Amino acid sequence: MILITGDTHGDFSRFQQPAVKKLKKEDALIICGDFGFVWDGSKKEQQMLKKIGKRRHDTLFVEGCRDNYDLLKGYPIVEYCGGKARQISGRLYQLLRGEIYELGGKKVFAFGGGYSDEEWLDIGHSSGMWWGEEQPSEEEMARGLERLREAGGHVDLIVSHDAPASIRRFIRIDDNEVSTLHAYLDEVAKACSFSRWFFGHYHLDKVVPPRFIAVFQSTQRVE
Repeated sequence: MILITGDTHGDFSRFQQPAVKKLKKEDALIICGDFGFVWDGSKKEQQMLKKIGKRRHDTLFVEGCRDNYDLLKGYPIVEYCGGKARQISGRLYQLLRGEIYELGGKKVFAFGGGYSDEEWLDIGHSSGMWWGEEQPSEEEMARGLERLREAGGHVDLIVSHDAPASIRRFIRIDDNEVSTLHAYLDEVAKACSFSRWFFGHYHLDKVVPPRFIAVFQSTQRVE
């Protein structure tokens, strides 16, 4: 079974939800960006990462706008469930952009990254905690489309932090700004068939019919 939730922002309480606590060793929890536990590299943070990595199920996340890209680069890239992932600690992994994983009998396409709004950019630049890598590189985008072609243009699930431009408009009606990532995710939606697409970032739990699901504090079960 796969359980999917939204931004945790370094808050361990999400792991205490009944649905998460019931996960078994063959199950996986996927966090749709802004994991937040890889942030300052402190001893306390390292202890928390070890604690999460020792849970009996796999804990997986795509990166968002509140993850430290510099620290993430320091973790090893390993083979994981048919794709490549960064192993953070034990059973805790970062799912890499454009990779497809076999999880719970499902093909899962992952593509992290986000678009920081102007308020966060101001805060981020002043504190030095903003990264250009939030937006995808040409190589990452090309690799993602190539992997989808290799999969025959079909996956079961897509997990991302941000949403395609076409879906974002349903959530932020008055915001017409479209980033490279938003446009690319529109390309992904056209390049493959899929059953459901889960994304975080917008801090709400909402279904955009028929197949797009914004997640925040809720948990969505996939079997």
